[in-house]
Amino acid sequence: MPTAFITGATAGIGAAFARRLASDGLDLVLLARDGERLDRTAADLREKYAVQAETLRADLSTEEGLAAAEERVRAGVDLLVNNAGFGNKGKFLDVPVSDETTMLKVHCEAVLRLTHAALPGMLDRGRGAVINVSSVAAFAARGTYGASKAWVVSFSEGVAADIAGRSHGRIHVMALCPGFVHTEFHDRAQMDMSGLPDFMWLEDTAVVDAALRDLRRGVQISVPGAQYKAIVSLTRLLPRELVARLSSNRGRKYT
Repeated sequence: MPTAFITGATAGIGAAFARRLASDGLDLVLLARDGERLDRTAADLREKYAVQAETLRADLSTEEGLAAAEERVRAGVDLLVNNAGFGNKGKFLDVPVSDETTMLKVHCEAVLRLTHAALPGMLDRGRGAVINVSSVAAFAARGTYGASKAWVVSFSEGVAADIAGRSHGRIHVMALCPGFVHTEFHDRAQMDMSGLPDFMWLEDTAVVDAALRDLRRGVQISVPGAQYKAIVSLTRLLPRELVARLSSNRGRKYT
């Protein structure tokens, strides 16, 4: 039975991936920091979908947590979903530098190390996929968060190019770039999103459906939602200085 390894698996997009992949019959390895919630999530998935749901309590901002995750990924997974992440409230100089470096550890180092741990086994078996969850923030200047997500996109594209000759099209690496999604993300970051128009919100299930559809098609950068496809296309056409200014104004309104 194919196995999917999902980080940040108990909430938001990670939990939506877990439900969808379990419904498709994949066994799961779920990673999160909250052990009680992790066990409850795994038990619910086992009962509802009759799949194996292994748990790994780990904090990817720590060396111990990263090493444990790497070890399990090296043991063999067919799909890796690097989803764990968080946002910091406030502008760059208002956020403690330790919080910013923790973000880089989770958003960048963990993605790099787990992708590096997963791909050799996938190449040996001749099958597999990696989904690295980024954000539409990758295409606009929005401080450390946007920069880390831009790194995820660039990294994913680079790795996909690196393995193309060896994988013969059987192994895919994709960056998933959703916009605003109805999850706990903004509440955890204490961001007031009450002013965001309804049409800008996406449902987590729709994001996962779009991601898996794009993965099957071999897409390298998946942007769910017509509105966000249009926004990303526009940011690529406008001068970078203007995009940065517009993004900064939006950030002041919604954070």
